[in-house]
Amino acid sequence: MPEHVVVIGAVALGPKAACRFKRLKQDAKVTLIDKDDIFSYGGCGIPYYVSGDVSEANQLRTTAFHMVRDEPFFHDIKGVDVLSLTEATKIDRANKKVYIKDLRTGKEDVLDYDQLVIGTGATPRKLSLPGEDLPGVYYVGNMHDAEKIKASITKGEIGKAVVVGAGFIGLEMAEAFADMWGIDTTVVEIAPQILPRMVSPVLARIAQNHMEEQGVTFHLGQTVTKIEGEGKVQKVVTPEQTIEADIVIISAGVIPNDKLARDCGLDCSERGGILVDESMRTSDPLIFSGGDCAIIKNLVDDSPFFLPMGSMANRQGRVIGSNLAGASETFPGAAGSFCVKLFEKAAAGVGMSLAGAKQAGFDAISVMLIMADRAHFYPTKDMMTLEMVVDRKTRRVLGMQGVSANGDALVGRVDSVAAIMKYKPTVADVSNLEVAYSPPYAAAMDVLNAMANMADNALNGLNHGHGPDTFEEYWKERESGKYYFLDVREHADAEPFLNKYPEYWHNIPQGEIPKRFKELPTDKPLVLICNTGGRSFEAQIMLDGLGFKDVRNTQGGMAVLKAYGCDI
Repeated sequence: MPEHVVVIGAVALGPKAACRFKRLKQDAKVTLIDKDDIFSYGGCGIPYYVSGDVSEANQLRTTAFHMVRDEPFFHDIKGVDVLSLTEATKIDRANKKVYIKDLRTGKEDVLDYDQLVIGTGATPRKLSLPGEDLPGVYYVGNMHDAEKIKASITKGEIGKAVVVGAGFIGLEMAEAFADMWGIDTTVVEIAPQILPRMVSPVLARIAQNHMEEQGVTFHLGQTVTKIEGEGKVQKVVTPEQTIEADIVIISAGVIPNDKLARDCGLDCSERGGILVDESMRTSDPLIFSGGDCAIIKNLVDDSPFFLPMGSMANRQGRVIGSNLAGASETFPGAAGSFCVKLFEKAAAGVGMSLAGAKQAGFDAISVMLIMADRAHFYPTKDMMTLEMVVDRKTRRVLGMQGVSANGDALVGRVDSVAAIMKYKPTVADVSNLEVAYSPPYAAAMDVLNAMANMADNALNGLNHGHGPDTFEEYWKERESGKYYFLDVREHADAEPFLNKYPEYWHNIPQGEIPKRFKELPTDKPLVLICNTGGRSFEAQIMLDGLGFKDVRNTQGGMAVLKAYGCDI
């Protein structure tokens, strides 16, 4: 009898593991089970199908060679048998059997296995709201939801959309509604910022401001209490207001589907998810797991990590497929790199945000830099805002996040850091990180290297600055005279602000400070500002050397203040 490998779950991880194993063991039998009739698709592409960027639903199921990944494809091309619309109901580990049920006929059967893979994915988190089951309320959990949403839009039935949740999928769906279709779109988020836990409040506000410029409305720090409608959804209710809606998307995260594993006695996390080692084996050496139902290791602090992403599932699937065939490959963990397109900008990052690092127990600080993403003289340059999170004691880079108009350029920098996170890089490692250079693509001192140099200066006490949020608080107190606001740009740049705020805005160009510093007060903090933070940093160094005791540099300067929406 040939070896029989059974794979439960056929969206991302399952097909990758099955096909990799079959390539290595041509004489083995592989059975792939999934309870849906649409499987092996790119779920992360659903927002782009809804938006119209992807015109046909089947494009999310096709290979690069335009072949649809259906049952005949897997059987004829990959040598894998697929049982769709089939649910795995029980695993008998002692006798190595999987009990299954045909969801079309109700017929039950049993499959013997030699090795087993559990790739059951995750389920969208339900909020248990009154009205949650009304027609027109979706979780975007599968292709069926996507097709229904797209059909409603193309029929002209959707004029107002409400998205609950401002994570990746929520923001991508908001863009899909507002950008291509011009639908009046509102996002409600329980946290006080978008992309909670992923980026700092400053970067979140920069991204939010851009989305608001594109017509998306945000209500942050609000909880949806119920959804109302007669026959279909009509309203979303929070304690603060009622929002009209023709469609509601609930994007409140996902829960790993670990019931099969728990029921058969495999080790699982108390918070949900199947525990695996670096070979992607469960507590049973004959059973592997990965993807959205598994818990891996966080490479930043070695803690358990739930990271439901298609990229993770595919890489883990290959490792599992190889190990099923007798290899000893490993998946060491992940640092949590991400990217998300938000209209004409992108947000991306890797590792921990400042809040996340502090919550994990690190004595962390962050610095923020805005700089051209290529040579400053090259005509297609654009400004990239980066924030780096570092540990004071060890000088380790714990994370880096950013927002930029040139998304590919931003992702390239994030990927560079992501590639070395498993080695626990220090600020010096990123400061000297080799990146490809040519003026159309990067500056001679790349923004990534400059970011690390800025962090080095901050750790050494050379750059003592603040972000736009702190500047905004200072500015609100301007009438008290507590702070002295000093613009160190040339007079022509500072003149509009000198005219608008003659009592509060002051100007000494950075190059004139050595001969004019006696004009400055010594009894109050000096808050320095320039265009991007470079000249104000140089001015801060000068003033420190001249004996001033409290000089504060505005990191990112006017460019970040503008993106942040500071009202000056």
